[in-house]
Amino acid sequence: QVQLVESGGGLVQAGGSLRLSCAASGRTFSPYALGWFRQAPGKERKFVAGISWTGANTAYTDSVKGRFTISRDNAKNTVYLQMNSLKPEDTAVYYCASDSMPARMVPTSSPNPYDYWGQGTQVTVSS
Repeated sequence: QVQLVESGGGLVQAGGSLRLSCAASGRTFSPYALGWFRQAPGKERKFVAGISWTGANTAYTDSVKGRFTISRDNAKNTVYLQMNSLKPEDTAVYYCASDSMPARMVPTSSPNPYDYWGQGTQVTVSS
């Protein structure tokens, strides 16, 4: 059974930091790009960051560039999202996801190619 399990969410004040982790089990995720998405109440799920299967290429939505960093440790089958300088508008449930196509060199921002998703972790940033 393939599973992605996020952790590291919580309540933080504006300007603070959190580090999200997503541990995968059930298959080796090293051949696949990985992504982080978020969904705020009443809004659609949106792309936050992605990383290619080698880790050489990353992509970010404009609103988090310079503040968030995505990384992966293929030996641990884990992807991370370091979030600094958090803002109240970053409040959302954060999901990690695995691409369905192996060896994608540039992570895609569309949720459609991602076939495995975690259950989400809540991030709340207070002002």
